[in-house]
Amino acid sequence: MFRANTATPACSPALACRNFTNSLGNFTRWPPFSPHHRQRRYVYVGGGNHFFYALDLATGNEKWLFQTGGRVQGSAAVSNGSVFFESYDSDFYCLDAATGKLKWKFKTEGERRFAAKHLHGAEPAAETMPDPFDFYLSSPVVANGLVYFGSGDTNIYALDASTGVLKWKFKAGDVVHASPALANGTLFVGSWDSYFYALDATTGKEKWRFKTGEDPGIHNQQGIQSSAAVADGIVYFGCRDSKFYALDAATGKQLWTFSNKGSWVIASPAVSDGKIYFATSDTGLFHALDAKTGAPVFSLDFKHWPMFSSPAIAGDFAYIGSHDGRLLVINLKTQKLAWSFDTDRRKQNAANYTKDDGSPKY
Repeated sequence: MFRANTATPACSPALACRNFTNSLGNFTRWPPFSPHHRQRRYVYVGGGNHFFYALDLATGNEKWLFQTGGRVQGSAAVSNGSVFFESYDSDFYCLDAATGKLKWKFKTEGERRFAAKHLHGAEPAAETMPDPFDFYLSSPVVANGLVYFGSGDTNIYALDASTGVLKWKFKAGDVVHASPALANGTLFVGSWDSYFYALDATTGKEKWRFKTGEDPGIHNQQGIQSSAAVADGIVYFGCRDSKFYALDAATGKQLWTFSNKGSWVIASPAVSDGKIYFATSDTGLFHALDAKTGAPVFSLDFKHWPMFSSPAIAGDFAYIGSHDGRLLVINLKTQKLAWSFDTDRRKQNAANYTKDDGSPKY
C-alpha cells in the first residue's frame, strides 16, 4: 500500500498523471491493482513475474529491473536514495533507487499466506489451505533510520535502513501482511491473528493490543489485511470481520465502529478534511464517514464489484481501482463519480464477466 507519509495512505494536493502504459512480463499474475511508489521522475513497481522495475514517470520506459526469487506483491518505500520491498522468496530488499543495484537483503523466517482448515467452508474440512484472498505482502515504512514491515512468518521487523541489520522483531500470533503505520513513536499494524497491535517503534515492545472478531468455523470473517491510518490521535483500520474501527491511538480504546454487514474491508483508509474514506469487498461500496464520530457522510454503490485497492485523495477527488477493471474517480464535493478509466483488459473482457445490470457474473 502506497503511503503519502508514515502515518496515512496517499493524500496529496496534486496528483501527477501521465499518459503511458507499460507491459511488464507476466502481468496476469500480478495483484489485481499492482501497488507502486513514485519519487521524482521514476515509478517503482513489482510484479508476479519476480521482477522489480523502475520506470520513467513521463514515458513509462524501463530505467532498470531487478530479479528476485518470488512474486513482488507489495508497495515499495523510497527513502534517501534507496528503495525497499519484500518478495515471496522470503527476502526483504534494499536497492539503489537510481541504478537498481542491490545494497543489502534480509532473510525472514519464511514468507507464506494465511492458511486454515475448512477455509471459507471449503471441503475437505480437515485440510489446511492457504487463503486465495491473501493478495499482497506487507509494505514497508521508513523513519528515523529504521525500516519496518510485517511478514508471513508472523513477525514484525525493524531493520537498520542503511545496513539491513535487525534492530528488533515482534512475534504476532499469525501472518502479518498489513502495512505498518508510524505516528508519535508508535508503530500500528494488524495481523491475521485478529489482533491490532501498537508497538514502541524504538524497542518493539507492545504498548497495547485490540481484539477484533473471529470466525473459528470457516475463518471467513477474520483477520486484518487493511493497513492503518493515523490522524488527530485516532487510528483507523478495516477488518475481515466486516467492521471498520476507530481506536484511541494512545490507549487502544474503541471510539466507534462501522458495520459493513458481512462485507470485508481489506483496503486501507484515507483521511482528509475531517472525513475517513474506504471501500468494501463484495458489496462494492465506497464510504465516506465523519472521522470523529463514524457518522455516514455518503456512500456510492459500484454494483458489487469488489474493491481491494486503497483510495488516494488529491484535492477534491478520490482515486480507487475496482475489480471491474476501472480506475474510479470520485468527486468528494458532489459525492458522485466524476469519471472512470477503462483498462485494456476491461475493454476486452467486460462483456463476458458483467451482467446486464452491471454487476459481476458470479
